Amino acid sequence: MRIDKYLWCTRYFKTRNKASEACKKGMVRIGGQVVKPSREVLPMDEVQLRKSQMNLSLKVLDIPPQRVGSKWVGIYRRDTTPAEELERFKMVQTSR
Repeated sequence: MRIDKYLWCTRYFKTRNKASEACKKGMVRIGGQVVKPSREVLPMDEVQLRKSQMNLSLKVLDIPPQRVGSKWVGIYRRDTTPAEELERFKMVQTSR
């Protein structure tokens, strides 16, 4: 499955077009390398994503057959974002 479609299916982006734009802008990396929207994603890939001024990390566990509901997303990916990044984001949001 293409990385832009995967990010859309696992609800990181509301539209596939936004996921594709993020890839084109260099905000999506697999294994530390910037990827194009057409890059195939495979189980066990490490994906880094910059979204809303936050650096997210995830591990691909499986490929979804289609866009999944929010409670089923955990079957297809594991969030590996460092706790420090989440705390930093919370502090920025509360200071506004």
